[in-house]
Amino acid sequence: MPDATSQFKQQLKTSFDSMQIGQTFTFRRTFTSGDVALFCGVTGDYNPYHIDATFLEESWFKHPIIPGLLTASMITHIGGMLGFLAQAMSFRFLTPVYIGDTITCTVTIHEKNEAKRLVIAHATFVNQDGAEVVYAEFEGFPAHIRLAQ
Repeated sequence: MPDATSQFKQQLKTSFDSMQIGQTFTFRRTFTSGDVALFCGVTGDYNPYHIDATFLEESWFKHPIIPGLLTASMITHIGGMLGFLAQAMSFRFLTPVYIGDTITCTVTIHEKNEAKRLVIAHATFVNQDGAEVVYAEFEGFPAHIRLAQ
């Protein structure tokens, strides 16, 4: 693989240096049945908890739940705006998300590893009732921040 240009390396340094511990980024969205259909179609996740009304009537959920990774993918919106290349991610799914729920994802910069130029961040996902539905930790590096500072 060829070496990156000096201009690109400088851009990485500038992006890393601009991130501050405690800095937060937020994204909110309401999930729809169309989101579920598209996600299940793209991923092949045809879990009956997401799409089978008869199965769900007999379950404790009663209604389709949003795939966990669809909810968790909200961090990719923020990551995309940071040009963030993730190297590791972990998620804890705390409570179900249903069609029509509005989720707010807040990413907080938790730590910076100067030697490796890595950023470690945490993300909380909260529904419209204030309940935390997902918690995430991830690390990687920002490359091209496109958010207003």
